[in-house]
Amino acid sequence: MPQVQLSWGSATHIGQREENQDRFLAVPPVFAVADGMGGHAAGAEAAQKAVDCLSATIGRPALTVELLQDAVQRADDSIRALGEADPSMVGAGTTVAGIALVEDAGELCWAVFHIGDSRVYAWTPTSWGQVTVDHSLVQVLVESGHVAPENAATHPQRNIVTRALGVGGAGDADVTMLRLDVGQRFLVCSDGLSNEVTDERLAEMLGSGQPPEVVAQQMVTEAAENGGRDNIAAVVVQVDGVADDGRSA
Repeated sequence: MPQVQLSWGSATHIGQREENQDRFLAVPPVFAVADGMGGHAAGAEAAQKAVDCLSATIGRPALTVELLQDAVQRADDSIRALGEADPSMVGAGTTVAGIALVEDAGELCWAVFHIGDSRVYAWTPTSWGQVTVDHSLVQVLVESGHVAPENAATHPQRNIVTRALGVGGAGDADVTMLRLDVGQRFLVCSDGLSNEVTDERLAEMLGSGQPPEVVAQQMVTEAAENGGRDNIAAVVVQVDGVADDGRSA
């Protein structure tokens, strides 16, 4: 397996809420953001469960998509168990989105995973875009032609999710596989960021050449200054190098 050199940064902000229910994980090979819902204690606890279950995959000799999905499923089960044990936790749920370096068919690559409307964006010197597709009511309306894409960001029902861990149907994550390349940058964020900062501005900051920790803090600060109506969390990851048998790829 190649040796990968990464750099990363993370930041979060409470926004205008009374409590920050966003949680993040930034420990190779897994980088993720979880956005809790369902009341103060319930939302925070659900998001923490998601991060804890993903953290349990760290340190394995070889992480696979199957192991990653198992961790997400354990998080779903753990969050559902909260409501069964404590009535105040009924309705606890969380979105989750992230990237993980996994082995697939003998190759090291990125697995982009998500449930809900937390997002993953990918940037290279020649490309930029959102990798995940929101599990949200507005996304359904856009895909059905009832809402124009340019109006989605300001739609009054933009915060209604159609899938989340701990509530609704089974918590299987959507997974997209991406090749590993030097110079890649990823942004993993809650909707508290993507609802306050345009995609064009996010791309500009990712491509600025500033270190990931500077970019993550800049993004969160701008989201807070633009209104900060929700909790905000961002994790920025950069691929600095890939070495195979001592040779740089």
